[in-house]
Amino acid sequence: MLLFFIFSPKQFAFAQSSYVLPYPSEMPGSKLYKAFVLWDELMAYWYFGNLSQFTYSLEQSDKYLVEAKTLFEYKQYYFADNALKESDEYFHEAKRALDRAAVERKDIKDKKTILREAAKKHIEVLESSRNRVPETFLWQPEKSQPTMLSIGSNLSQSISVRKSCF
Repeated sequence: MLLFFIFSPKQFAFAQSSYVLPYPSEMPGSKLYKAFVLWDELMAYWYFGNLSQFTYSLEQSDKYLVEAKTLFEYKQYYFADNALKESDEYFHEAKRALDRAAVERKDIKDKKTILREAAKKHIEVLESSRNRVPETFLWQPEKSQPTMLSIGSNLSQSISVRKSCF
């Protein structure tokens, strides 16, 4: 057993964060995808109060980040780019909800730690995706005009959104 570790390739991956992302759920193109999106939008009304909205927004940001990562891996760049933008919006909203809770003088110390750990994990995922995708991509749908996707700059913007938490 020791010889296996000695002679195995020396590629080790160390996580920067102990934050755990969810398993990918339904993806665009699935028959159930629109139902899941609708369900998530309806669930937003159950999360009232700034700390609950923080939790909901961070969960949604995580979900869309995992969706984007998975779609990037399958070279579905258009859908991945859209999921990445959704993740950014929800991450912004999570930070805003936490800021509103701070203004209300709520104890947010633990939630700030969670947000920082989530940001580290998100950056880790985004950096690994950046190495696997093209800087730009021309998406050509069958019956409409082609669209140039700036994937590299969108990933950089997503990383800077997360870095604003530090």
